[in-house]
Order: sequence, then C-alpha cells, then structure tokens
Amino acid sequence: MTVAAAISELQSLLGERLNVSKSDRDIHGRSEVYYQPMPPDAVAYPETTQEVSEIVKICARHDCPVIPWGTGTSLEGHALALKGGVTVDFQRMNKVLEVNAEDMDCRVQPGITRIALNEDLRATGLFFPVDPGANASIGGMASTRASGTTTVMYGTMADNVMGLEVVLADGRIIRTGSRARKTSAGYDLTHLFVGSEGTLGLITELTLKLRGQPEAISAGICAFNSIEDAVQCVMSTIQMGIPMARIEFVDAATTMAFNAYSGRDMPEKPHLLVEFNGSDASVKEQSERFGEIVKDHDGSDFEWATRPEDRNALWKLRHDGYYAILASRKGCTAMSTDICVPISRLAEAVTETQDDIADSPLPGPILGHVGDGNFHAILMMDPDNPEELKEAKRLADRMVDRALDMGGTVTGEHGVGMGKMKYMTREHGDAWSVMSDIKRSFDPQNILNPGKMVQIN
Repeated sequence: MTVAAAISELQSLLGERLNVSKSDRDIHGRSEVYYQPMPPDAVAYPETTQEVSEIVKICARHDCPVIPWGTGTSLEGHALALKGGVTVDFQRMNKVLEVNAEDMDCRVQPGITRIALNEDLRATGLFFPVDPGANASIGGMASTRASGTTTVMYGTMADNVMGLEVVLADGRIIRTGSRARKTSAGYDLTHLFVGSEGTLGLITELTLKLRGQPEAISAGICAFNSIEDAVQCVMSTIQMGIPMARIEFVDAATTMAFNAYSGRDMPEKPHLLVEFNGSDASVKEQSERFGEIVKDHDGSDFEWATRPEDRNALWKLRHDGYYAILASRKGCTAMSTDICVPISRLAEAVTETQDDIADSPLPGPILGHVGDGNFHAILMMDPDNPEELKEAKRLADRMVDRALDMGGTVTGEHGVGMGKMKYMTREHGDAWSVMSDIKRSFDPQNILNPGKMVQIN
C-alpha cells in the first residue's frame, strides 16, 4: 500500500477538495458509539460521479483503502478508517436531480439528507418516508439498508430504492434498476448494493419511490403499567391488521431520560408513541380501534397530537432518545443494540432482555420500532472502564443469542459494520462465506471499506 502516492495524485485531481488536515481527519475518524477514533489519511470531497470514479481508480492503482462517508451517524463503525486510506465525503453531492411527480419517484445524489430531501419535495405533495431518526444522508441510509419509525407502514430502504448509480472498485460506473415498478431482467443488483455498507461499490445516485402526503395524520402517546402490557398491546394491534404509520416503545428508564432532557413531565412508566396516516375517516376509525386495544391492556388515556407542531415535538422526543439516554449518565458512551425478532416473540424478547439488564451493574434503557419486532437496548458505560465494556458486550451477546434462537436477526437496521461481524457465522452459516466470495468478485484488492461486513484474509 502506498497511501502517500495516492494522496499526491488525488491532490492534483481535487486541489483544495483533498484535505489532509488533522482536524478534518479527526472528524472523519469518530463514531457515534464506543469505538476508538480511527482517522483516515485524507478526506476527499468529490462533486461528480466522474470524480468519484477517478478517486477510486487512483486508490486502486496504489492499493489504498476507500471509505464512503455520508453524515457519520452510523452505529457500528461503518465509516471508520480501520486500515487508513481515503475517506470520500459526499456532502458536496447533495442535489435533487429529478422529481417525477406523476410517477411518484425521484433521482438524488447520495449526500442529500432525508430532511433536506423532504423539504425540497414539500411543494409536490410527495415525501420520502424512511425515517431512521438521525438526519442521515440518503446514500448512507441505502448503504446500511436503514429503516426506522415508519417502517411498519412504508418499509425499509430496500423497499424504497428503485435503482442506483454505483462506482465499482476498478472505477467503472454502472447503473442498476430503473424507474419501472418491477422487472425480471437479470440479477437484482440494486438490492445487492443496498445494505452492502460501501464494501462492493460507492453509491453516487439513487432513484427513490415517493409517497403522497396523507390527508390526515394523528399521533399520540400513552403509558402502561408494565413492559409486558405495552408490548402485548403492540402485538395485538399488528395481529388485528390496524394500519399504523408508526408504533414506538420506550421503557420507564427512557421516559425518565426524556423528562430530564426535554423538560417533559411524563409518568415514569413504559410508553407507546403511535401515529396514524390516511383519510380523516380512516384515521378516526384506526385511532378508536387502537384505543380499545390500549384499554384491554390497562393503558392510560391517550395524549393526542394532530397539529403539525405538536406531532413534530412528539417525534423529536423519540428521535432524541439516544442523546437523552446518553445525557442521563454524564461522561458515558454506549453500545446500541438492535435485534429484531418475529412479532409473536417480541414480548418475550423484551422482558428477558430487561431482566438481564436488571441483573447487571450497567444501565440499559430499552426503546424501539416494535411494530416490526425491532428494539434497542442502549448499554451505557464509562469509556475508561474496560470492565464495563466487557459487561456491555456480554449483555449484547445474550441479546443476539436470544434473537437467533427465536428466529430473528442480530441487526434489524444498524447493519454489520465492524461491531457485528462476529455474529455473522451463527446467523448465516456458510452463506457468510458466499458473501465474502461476492466481495472478492467485486473488489479483489479489498480496498472498498475494508474490515466491514465480511471477513477477507
């Protein structure tokens, strides 16, 4: 590897848009969670797909790692420069290229964030529905196959990406998919790249499905006496086929963190946060049916929010959950777990996880997108205490074993990155080695985001 030679060529290509300053490298070497900083040797800021192609070609000639970067909000070390190299920051490729309102789709560059995209779409009456909470880039969301609070109704990124433009490890530029709503033409390369975490290619353009803004939206929050009651309420709602746009769970510890962080005065009990989208009549009917289920599970009366500002405040509360939890233990860092299980095993998984945490010295508030069986324990620890890190890993291992025993997965939305590679053999068996074969086929030099997703010797 001759990173210095690659950097020299990249400086000729990009000029000031190739940054080697310590401050910029440090920014791109940080993670949202407990991983130690791993800065790259340089940061490139391309403005076109052709520039991305040239960057990759140069790095390939010099066997230099290439790490894609969106906004840096991933939670499994996806964008850390594990082996050094050049981070490609897509913040300058942040445009909406085309909106086809009649067909309800659009083309965008990877650096645009989900909030910026929806602001741009506002006048069209359309919106992009995937909402992971963080204001992540669309390219990063596709790379990790992100989902979030709205998945129960609108699906994950895999359900909402129709096509891609991708730069491969040798610099070739390919297009996958189309604007057609279905195809039987060849291998489904689009869905191979969605969720590949930058290990197979760098996404430089995305074609996305859009949805119509609903006529009516109603959101609400209610408390329960126990986790079991709240989660059983979720299961009953899903099994009865009530169309929820969002249904989120937070435990009592998370509620306490909300109160401290956002100045709320919520009862210190488990809560559900819900939202219904549709016509006025359908939203009214769905709300009433859900209210009956809540009463059957001893839930409190709902605090409803129909005005946009009230709904936004409610979901900001949920989206700030991770930071509220971190703030509840000064100076801590966290391991954010995200197992996903079949709905019928959800209550069992949550209560057993809570029991494990109750028996541990570490605090670990639980929250999640329980409408699709996905929940998180935020395991808080002192970054300078190796025993606490060891205990967090033990708890996470227990959660993973439980999820797999129940027919679930080790990660519902955060992805594999560095943190979950050790679990891949148990979940996938020999299929994980097939993933490694695919990686070698696309990237024989192993320069694209090395050390993530698959094991390449």
